[in-house]
Amino acid sequence: MQHWARRLEQEIDGVMRIFGGVQQLREIYKDNRNLFEVQENEPQKLVEKVAGDIESLLDRKVQALKRLADAAENFQKAHRWQDNIKEEDILYYDAKADAELDDPESEDVERGSKASTLRLDFVEDSNFKNKVNYSYTAVQIPTDIYKGSTVILNELNWTEALENVFIENRRQDPTLLWQVFGSATGVTRYYPATPWRAPKKIDLYDVRRRPWYIQGASSPKDMVIIVDVSGSVSGLTLKLMKTSVCEMLDTLSDDDYVNVASFNEKAQPVSCFTHLVQANVRNKKVFKEAVQGMVAKGTTGYKAGFEYAFDQLQNSNITRANCNKMIMMFTDGGEDRVQDVFEKYNWPNRTVRVFTFSVGQHNYDVTPLQWMACANKGYYFEIPSIGAIRINTQEYLDVLGRPMVLAGKEAKQVQWTNVYEDALGLGLVVTGTLPVFNLTQDGPGEKKNQLILGVMGIDVALNDIKRLTPNYTLGANGYVFAIDLNGYVLLHPNLKPQTTNFREPVTLDFLDAELEDENKEEIRRSMIDGNKGHKQIRTLVKSLDERYVDEVMRNYTWVPIRSTNYSLGLVLPPYSTFYLQANLSDQILQVKLPISKLKDFEFLLPSSFESEGHVFIAPREYCKDLNASDNNTEFLKNFIELMEKVTPDSKQCNNFLLHNLILDTGITQQLVERVWRDQDLNTYSLLAVFAATDGGITRVFPNKAADDWTENPEPFNASFYRRSLDNHGYVFKPPHQDALLRPLELENDTVGILVSTAVELSLGGRTLRPAVVGVKLDLEAWAEKFKVLASNRTHQDQPQKQCGPSSHCEMDCEVNNEDLLCVLIDDGGFLVLSNQNHQWDQVGRFFSEVDANLMLALYNNSFYTRKESYDYQAACAPQPPGNLGAAPRGVFVPTIADFLNLAWWTSAAAWSLFQQLLYGLIYHSWFQADPAEAEGNPEARESSCVMKQTQYYFGSVNASYNAIIDCGNCSRLFHAQRLTNTNLLFVVAEKPLCSQCEGGRLLQKETHSQRTARSSVNWCRDRDTGEARISALTTTRRKIPQTAAAELPSRRRWASWSPCSCCSSWACLLGRSPKSTPTPRAASERPLLPLPRPPRLSPAPPPRPGGGGRGGLKGGCRRSLAPKPHLAAELSK
Repeated sequence: MQHWARRLEQEIDGVMRIFGGVQQLREIYKDNRNLFEVQENEPQKLVEKVAGDIESLLDRKVQALKRLADAAENFQKAHRWQDNIKEEDILYYDAKADAELDDPESEDVERGSKASTLRLDFVEDSNFKNKVNYSYTAVQIPTDIYKGSTVILNELNWTEALENVFIENRRQDPTLLWQVFGSATGVTRYYPATPWRAPKKIDLYDVRRRPWYIQGASSPKDMVIIVDVSGSVSGLTLKLMKTSVCEMLDTLSDDDYVNVASFNEKAQPVSCFTHLVQANVRNKKVFKEAVQGMVAKGTTGYKAGFEYAFDQLQNSNITRANCNKMIMMFTDGGEDRVQDVFEKYNWPNRTVRVFTFSVGQHNYDVTPLQWMACANKGYYFEIPSIGAIRINTQEYLDVLGRPMVLAGKEAKQVQWTNVYEDALGLGLVVTGTLPVFNLTQDGPGEKKNQLILGVMGIDVALNDIKRLTPNYTLGANGYVFAIDLNGYVLLHPNLKPQTTNFREPVTLDFLDAELEDENKEEIRRSMIDGNKGHKQIRTLVKSLDERYVDEVMRNYTWVPIRSTNYSLGLVLPPYSTFYLQANLSDQILQVKLPISKLKDFEFLLPSSFESEGHVFIAPREYCKDLNASDNNTEFLKNFIELMEKVTPDSKQCNNFLLHNLILDTGITQQLVERVWRDQDLNTYSLLAVFAATDGGITRVFPNKAADDWTENPEPFNASFYRRSLDNHGYVFKPPHQDALLRPLELENDTVGILVSTAVELSLGGRTLRPAVVGVKLDLEAWAEKFKVLASNRTHQDQPQKQCGPSSHCEMDCEVNNEDLLCVLIDDGGFLVLSNQNHQWDQVGRFFSEVDANLMLALYNNSFYTRKESYDYQAACAPQPPGNLGAAPRGVFVPTIADFLNLAWWTSAAAWSLFQQLLYGLIYHSWFQADPAEAEGNPEARESSCVMKQTQYYFGSVNASYNAIIDCGNCSRLFHAQRLTNTNLLFVVAEKPLCSQCEGGRLLQKETHSQRTARSSVNWCRDRDTGEARISALTTTRRKIPQTAAAELPSRRRWASWSPCSCCSSWACLLGRSPKSTPTPRAASERPLLPLPRPPRLSPAPPPRPGGGGRGGLKGGCRRSLAPKPHLAAELSK
């Protein structure tokens, strides 16, 4: 076998030496040394320069935000409240007006809107990739808010003045994208004006429920949600509670920490989380799924629920926000006030706020619930039906915004959101936000109001940030990345979200964007702490096609971006320390004509392809006026046409890209002239030879071979190119085959195997790899050649010698192919060549799909190592809801004895069952998705999910190895040996005699992660058994700025408070005695919330006068500089 292995190695090396042209290409580069210079990448200088450029870019947006926030506060302060304002007094552009006019069922059409709605003309704008109007702002008002209410009309009146500030901001910075003001009343005013992209069904967008608004309008919080699951809450009430908890979770962001528990006689967490966890997207999904499994039974025990909640909040051994603390209790009512619990845990400082929610329609006394909220600086709400959930689960945010207002300028910090997909076509963006405070006073000489008017937001496209980073000087495997204080990536080449669910931010952790190891954890921690650093590490990287894993060396350099919550990093392979820069100055000075007249440009013309080979050029932005195209032939045509007009020193072109492209065109043409043109490819069964360069040229010879060339024309995005740079020797790449697809069709000799290797130059002691060369093997011809090389024949023309029991020769892979299986497998475990004719159409498949028994033996004997990772950006189709039972889960089912018991018919359980039957018939559609809507809504068709990926790479065994697959009478002997200077493993094994040896099958394909497919309990069990890493979900990776004032008591004590039976929720909040009479509203004041549009399913809480509110924490809570989802993407909802 070792003899056969040497023959294979010699044959491969001989072909690559003759046709690859590695040595000849080195000589060509040296012969053209006068046409290029060798430049150096200095990592520290590079990251500092890029960090400074990003800081300047974001600082311009920050200044625009501050101008807007200051102007808004002054406009509102100068505005005089008008009680008698009418709709016809206000002139504005209603962004939803066109959609509502097209909808015959719209309430505004039925009732006839009195507002003077502007009619605007729009023009297409390439910056926004949308039709806009730069002279006006647009207004979006939530569907469930009455546009004609006094509150809304006054809001529209004073925010109209922001229009001029928006316009002035754009004049000072023409690169500004969406500028938005989200008001606490629900009004959204954004610039420039563009029509609202309303969904096909009802538009539920409310700016106050968007995570970017929530983070900008409140401080970080620790929240424990406790849900009453006693027997009396079964039926509709339990459904309302489940929906309410899910809505409450949606009001939390990555700054917050949360846990959810259910209680009856005892309290227990609804999910596997036993303590507060970060309220990121994935953790909230776990809670939402777990909440659906709650079942009502037992009796109500408030004491158990509150003791559990206080214990959670007092746990100091875990990471938490350590700012606002609160308990949210959902119940249908009860008589116990649990005063002893509050005295033990919360009084007298009352550092934990208690919010109580009475859910469902019942006749219970709600006085105890009101008392709990009033006595613990909280708020009481009623949720009688589904229509009251949204408004009442977000009201608590107004309370949490008051400490920020009291803190004043200290709390006014610009925060940048998580990366988000823009719904209006800008791609991935981030949003800078700044809160806007109410500066009006209750009266002359009195204190200021404690209300937040809203949040300002300005979008920045990630593409604008990427333009500040070096594009092609870092090589194919070098890149720039940036993370925030949560460890989420702002920039990274692996940031490629598959879904367009605009309700969720793109929260990809740095350790999830790359293959995690201890070194990267240390780098991440240092970046979050705002430190500078440099570290060279040996790490694993995944190939572009995600089939292979390579162990490589990388240099990481990082610095903080000042005045932001970001840190910037640079990753550079050692061979990318230097790069080539074309120096065509002599040619340019000689030619004052268009670039097409330059030397070597003629080899880009299609007319030269027949003799010089086909040229693919990388679709890069060589010039501003170059039209992009996915078709490389068309792109090349556009490029040539533009070059007929552009001079070499044109300012509209990127000279570095353009000159390097022309340089590499000439160099690869010389390779054709010196090596390829005079060789007969058929002699060695080659379909093609090729060369690809950093400059963006891929030359394939002969020209006809380009018809079957499927590699990416951008070398930096071609898997063979990047892997060749990272690996020494010859890298084999068989054609990609999926197990679910039909086998390869070996027709017309078009199926080939790529063999490539990097060209390493050493110029003046500086080493670099500017190109990759290779050949494309004819699969069928090389399969026959493989059998000859692994046989006892010395050459192909020698007759075969049959070896049997009586002969004195050794068995080989050619003659004895019925007894021996001989294969070449690459470093990823994929079949490359086989001596079995029936396996030729399986080349490219994972070998476990070809011979599971043998692949498992190779893995068990350390020839291969397995690497599991998770794709957190995958898109999956939603699973249809299952109907596993005759009744909804959690419904109380009475027994026959109950029906025969007269007392039962008067009990709460009977009334709850009746409610379930009645509301289930009337309001069934509220709790289930509309099939028609799901069918037409992309968000309903697919959502983000986690996919498990498994790759294999060569293990520690480098020499030959013999082993027996022990299966009794079915045992198999096999030999395996690595081929020197290649990524191939040569395996010779006995064919299986029977099927008893079949054991487990190794899987390589991407699969649904168990962590999302199972229940949360099993998911946590997976974590404990080590099946999957979910530290991103159960523990936080963020740095929370601490504050000494976080635990201080409130500034104001309760004013003349005493227990009462008529404590209203808003009287408690305002700090008055519940029996006191509200004072008249000052002229400058306005209700915090707009009146609901009539008719409604349930009335909203009474409007609260502005000002007079109870003070919050002294100095407020310093807010975490964590990201939040971007704003403008939500404008289509």
